[in-house]
Amino acid sequence: MAIIKNHYKGKLIVFEGIDGAGTEVQSKLLLSYFKKQKRPVERLVYPDYQGPIGRLIHQYLHKEYDFSAEIQFLLYFLDFLKDQEKIKKLLKQGKTIIADRYFTSTLAYQGLKGFPVKNALKLAKIFGLSKPDLIIYLKVSPKISIKRKYKEKRSLDRHESDEKFLFKIARFYEKLIKNQTLGKWKVINGKKTIKEVGDEIKKI
Repeated sequence: MAIIKNHYKGKLIVFEGIDGAGTEVQSKLLLSYFKKQKRPVERLVYPDYQGPIGRLIHQYLHKEYDFSAEIQFLLYFLDFLKDQEKIKKLLKQGKTIIADRYFTSTLAYQGLKGFPVKNALKLAKIFGLSKPDLIIYLKVSPKISIKRKYKEKRSLDRHESDEKFLFKIARFYEKLIKNQTLGKWKVINGKKTIKEVGDEIKKI
């Protein structure tokens, strides 16, 4: 099912992967690379923990609240939806938008928890959610994911600390990639060095 195709001058590039895949590092590197090329670019990060919706998501992830798969979906969906006017305006201006995670994360995480991908895509179409031009999936194993996360911080959230869940979410992402759900997916081996991964992304 198609969502809203991007007919603007700018492009929406999304970074995806399980926790610890390196989306933050690589999205920042690509931002810096485009800036050096004098290309108009902006980076967005989801969840947006600075905003009210993102703060509630943060509380959920750290087990202050428990929500059903439906409520989780709606929270994450609203977090993307609140920026749609801004995203479309930037794309119209010819800016490249780099998103460190996007609606594709919700399709995977909340899809795994029981919210149907088919229903999620219908809602995205109804609300005019912008479709990515490219989805870069950084592939790492759950064991690498947890190891990296423990290096990064002491306290892991409910997803980061659950190795079984990480195995399941990696498999769910594989289904989305196989079906090229929501856009064009490119898989990169995230186990390589930061520079090697970055160089591969530049080529794409």
